[in-house]
This record gives sequence, structure tokens and C-alpha cells, in this order.
Amino acid sequence: MTIEEMKRRKQELGYSNARLSELSGVPLGTVQKVMSGSTSLPREETLRKLEKALHKPGMVAERAEEYQVKKPGDYTLEDYLALPEERRVEMIDGVFYDMAAPTTVHQAIGGFMHKQLLDFVMEQGGECMPFMSPVDVQLDCDKKTVVQPDVLIVCDRAKFRNGRVFGAPDFLAEVLSPSTRKKDMSLKLYKYMNAGVREYWIIDPDKKAVIVYDLEHEAIPAVYGFDTEIPVLVWDGKCRISFPLMMKTIGFLYET
Repeated sequence: MTIEEMKRRKQELGYSNARLSELSGVPLGTVQKVMSGSTSLPREETLRKLEKALHKPGMVAERAEEYQVKKPGDYTLEDYLALPEERRVEMIDGVFYDMAAPTTVHQAIGGFMHKQLLDFVMEQGGECMPFMSPVDVQLDCDKKTVVQPDVLIVCDRAKFRNGRVFGAPDFLAEVLSPSTRKKDMSLKLYKYMNAGVREYWIIDPDKKAVIVYDLEHEAIPAVYGFDTEIPVLVWDGKCRISFPLMMKTIGFLYET
């Protein structure tokens, strides 16, 4: 497989450079150099590892049998639903983005948040329902974008259709990981803002920081540390997520 063929295959699969690095074991910087063409003579071992990651056993045959291979941007909900169950992806504007399995810290943060939100709903009642990934969200009410936010709140129960959320949730939170950082902080922010999401949290486990976007009021984003309680704006601050309590509960995971 030539480098140009690798580039096409990488784009077809919707892999980011970070995802390809994870799958191949090749350092991210090296992957970036190979894919950008800035290194003219990559090591043969590097090329073998990349080729192996782009040619998983059975993947070509499996894809050919289950859905038609298309150009990035042309995939639809039907293609998304035809993917093998073990392959976890998001589809944004007809492009597939592979998602790595979350780390224990990542999963614990999402789980803690979901519990705090669910406890509030159980105490206060109302129409809103919190969920945690994996839940499919047809963000733009079309067949080109399906995302799986880490944590979400939906207050309009008419948006629950066919086991998915159809339209923009009221609240979304994404926990950053190396393979999703760029997507969560730029592409998804743009998509969520334009879809009508009211509030968006970006949680950085490494820096122990949370960026809160009040999209409903187009306010300047607020930045919090893991040493504070953060108000949920869609509920007028009546619910607060205690990150100190979270760290007291899951902090040991940072030491493993």
C-alpha cells in the first residue's frame, strides 16, 4: 500500500491521525509527518504498522458486505446503522469518526455526572431526562450527523424516537481524550452551537478543568477547576455538580 493509498484509506475510514496512532502504535508525530508528506522516506517498519492498522482482518470484506463504500461526506444514517456493532463511531456531516474505548477516568467522570443529574431529576421531577454515552443523537434532524455525547440532558420528550434522540439536547458534556480533543473543542462546539444546544461542557481530565459554554445566551465561556461545584445553567443553577466530591470518589484512578 502506497502512502497515497494509506491517505485515501484513512479518510475512507474516518480515522484521525490520533486514532491511527493508537491503532498502529506509531507515535502521533510520525503519523502526522507521514500523512502530510513532510517525511519523504518513512521507515519500512513504520509503513508496515500503518498498513496493518488500515487493513484490519476482514474489514474490507465486512464493509463491502454490509454497506456501500462511499466518499467521506456521502455517508448517511443507513450506512451508520449498517456498521458492525463492535465498531463505535460518530458521523458528522456524512463523515465517520472512530471513537476509542474510554479510559477508566473518562468513564468515571461521565458516570458521576450522570448520577448527580439523575438524582436531581428524581428529587425535583419534571420532563427532563439525563443520559450517558452511548446514546445516538441525530443532532441536525437529518441523516448525515449522529453523535454520541458523553453526558446529555433532553427536556423535550418528543425528541425520543426509535431509540435515539432526534434533534438537539438541552445540555451536553464531553470528556476530552487524546483522540477526540480537537473534534470536541472545535467541530462539535460548532455543530452543537448551530443545532440549538443550550449548554455545552468540555471537561479536561488531564488539566482538571471544565469549560462551560452558555450557548443559549451567547455568553463568554466560563472556566472552572475540579475544586468547585459547577452550576447547571439549563436548570438555573439549582443543580450543581460537585467536582470535589467527584475527585474524592474517583481520585484514586489518577494514581493507577
